[in-house]
Amino acid sequence: ATGDHGDLLDLIAARKRLHTLRDTLDEARLFLSFPRPEPCVAGRREPPAPTGSPEAARRLFAMAKPIAGTIAQTYLRQRGITDLRDCGALRFHPRCWYRGDEDVPRDRKRDAWPALIAAVTDLDGAITGAHRTWLASSGDDKAPVSSPRRAMGHLLGNAVRFGRATDLLVAGEGIETMLSLRQIAPDLPMAAALSANHLAALRLPPTLRRLYIARDQDPAGERAHETLASRAADLGIDVAPLEPACDDFNDDLRRLGRAALTARVRSQLAPEDAACFCAR
Repeated sequence: ATGDHGDLLDLIAARKRLHTLRDTLDEARLFLSFPRPEPCVAGRREPPAPTGSPEAARRLFAMAKPIAGTIAQTYLRQRGITDLRDCGALRFHPRCWYRGDEDVPRDRKRDAWPALIAAVTDLDGAITGAHRTWLASSGDDKAPVSSPRRAMGHLLGNAVRFGRATDLLVAGEGIETMLSLRQIAPDLPMAAALSANHLAALRLPPTLRRLYIARDQDPAGERAHETLASRAADLGIDVAPLEPACDDFNDDLRRLGRAALTARVRSQLAPEDAACFCAR
């Protein structure tokens, strides 16, 4: 809920001091009121996909490799995340380009760092974007850059998904938040929307009957929970919050340990879901 992912909705909300998804979307529509593109002329060569487009995101993900045995796996282990079953949405790129900020000298504006790459997908599983976490060469921490996390592509309504949701889903903001929950409930379908604004706008499967919202303990997380919970309730979906003891569930995992996290989450799940998905 820090808005550090570099996507348009978060930037607009922060700059305009907007506090609701509706106002943010209205402002985004005004900002993006471009004329329609010219129709494609037969025989004209297609231009290259612009940086940040879904096509560029798909290319980046295709160039990355599985994370087993890589710096990305080392990084996640440092965050207490060791069980990576059913995490095909995550890959590793050894040299992912990073574009610096405007105040960075020209010769340092663009550099390459190892990166954890996460595929952002729609409800049909099509890749619409990608999230990048640039890493230090040792894998012990994020890269020493001003914005080590950034997303690209079409994010609104979509998410980084772990498992396939049909009637049950846990939704939250951060990738590491959801991976932390998967350490104690690896078979429970989860979705990371990447920010509070995007969590509020997450598209829900039409077959969903119960939604758990893993909220961050800050004002943006509270607003996202309220908005998504209201939308889900209007669709006839049972909604329940999952609240961490610390700022988020990765903090709980690292500070309190797996046993304490398990006990806390079990107490917030419906009894049948706790028995099925959350081992003691």
